[in-house]
Amino acid sequence: MRDYLGDMIARIKNGQLAGLPSVELHPHMPRTCYDVLNILYEEGYIGGIVDISSPVTGKTRTSVMFKTNQKGGGKTIDGIFRISKPGRRIFLSTKALWKPRTSTGIFVLSTPHGIMTDREARLLNLGGEVLCGIF
Repeated sequence: MRDYLGDMIARIKNGQLAGLPSVELHPHMPRTCYDVLNILYEEGYIGGIVDISSPVTGKTRTSVMFKTNQKGGGKTIDGIFRISKPGRRIFLSTKALWKPRTSTGIFVLSTPHGIMTDREARLLNLGGEVLCGIF
């Protein structure tokens, strides 16, 4: 069993800390990882998602382009961490959802209506598995 979401989060975190302009992700990611990447893009944490195909091997890899903060040129992701892991799943109801410690942070949840942020889940009165947190 592979933890593709954990691998993706670790690569994004390490790429941000190293100051890289982009990182390449695992080529066989499930749909859940792409949904989390789309949420990060829509919320403005990453600059873009690009699929790169290699003419030699014919395989396609996904690359995440980082975005810099407009105020000082710093990074936009201060911290990204995994909450629910394959060995210990964390499920929360709407009432049990807590707010991130900063007003700009979000949690990504897997709900019966798909992958969404904690704000959307509160509006729809949904609970689910808390996948990761970003601030």
